[in-house]
Amino acid sequence: MTKILLINAGSSSLKWQLVKMPAEHVIASGQVERLNLPGTIVKVEVGGKKTKEVVETLDEITAIDRVLKRLITVGGVETLDEVEAVGHRVVAGGTLFKGPVKLIPSRINQLKELSELAPLHNPLEVKCIELLAQRLSGVPQYAVFDSAYFHGLPEKTAIYGIPYEWTKKYQIRRYGEHGISHQFLAQQAAEMLDKPLSELNLITMHLGSGASITAVKDGKPFDTSMGLTPVTGVMMGTRSGDVDPTLVPYLMKRLDLETPEVVIQELNASSGLLGVSGVSSDMRDLHEAAKKNSRAKLALDMFVTQVVKLVGGYYTEIGGADALVFAGGIGEKDPEIRQAIIDGLSILGIKIDATLNVAGNTGSLEATDSRAKVLLIPTNEELAMARGVQQLMENEG
Repeated sequence: MTKILLINAGSSSLKWQLVKMPAEHVIASGQVERLNLPGTIVKVEVGGKKTKEVVETLDEITAIDRVLKRLITVGGVETLDEVEAVGHRVVAGGTLFKGPVKLIPSRINQLKELSELAPLHNPLEVKCIELLAQRLSGVPQYAVFDSAYFHGLPEKTAIYGIPYEWTKKYQIRRYGEHGISHQFLAQQAAEMLDKPLSELNLITMHLGSGASITAVKDGKPFDTSMGLTPVTGVMMGTRSGDVDPTLVPYLMKRLDLETPEVVIQELNASSGLLGVSGVSSDMRDLHEAAKKNSRAKLALDMFVTQVVKLVGGYYTEIGGADALVFAGGIGEKDPEIRQAIIDGLSILGIKIDATLNVAGNTGSLEATDSRAKVLLIPTNEELAMARGVQQLMENEG
């Protein structure tokens, strides 16, 4: 049995699990929410016992140190020497990484070089990798890539309408993100529907501070909302989502900038729900603020509208869907947003049962006369990561 520590560092949260493989037994798990925001929330679960505390603002590095400390104090391990491997979710692998890899210095340097493909994530993930290399010296570390799931996208959805020579020479394409989650959701949906995945059309929605939507046709990814970088698709916590590309030189001129870096940073870190509302990037804050604040209400409406637009487009693109899947922090925990999205899709004959939706239990949420199933499936990127790391370790042996 191998104890693997899994680190899933996102733009606003850090999830972790200590898993015993190959039994897939979760020894301890937790989540640090509201990273870099006042009132960071630290949750830990061991043996069915849950604890929650609100602390001063934590960043990703101080959150990692707290996780390691909690592993010992809550009984996950007696000593950190029991951790035999670390697996990291890495957002952007570009065309270099098509599957999980063991992290060695040259590969870590390659991850740094890919930072422009995921400016909010890859630099952060490299920091976590380097910190854990110090804290857990000698423990092998592995990377599992979000982008790997989308390497097989058909060219007609994977590339942009730019000169084809640019596409090939500079490897410009839709890389997609949240692939670990979308793959897990598709597999779980197939089990839930008791059908072979190869026979299913699905639309999986990973809706959180980072949000992406994927169309699955005949069991394989066919299209996805994030593109060359994770800033595209629907608006998110701090990311703009799709904008006219000429917005960048336009703002450079208006702001008297000589390089685009400031605008790109603002599109990634100061836009989306935060930028429109002026209140917060957190959906929970926006629901409360929207009672009196018109900009907060506008941000919520824009988010729902953009999700509906993409889901509706994917529905026609793949010739209908057997099921729509909600996951992610918003998708799993926000019945108001789920209801609004499905209401926006009513023209397609998709309906949600209001009682089931409010209850928010894993499983089917659709009304009896809905044309497609509506599933709530909590994503488990960490389990998918553990399987990838375990397979790689077995191949090494």
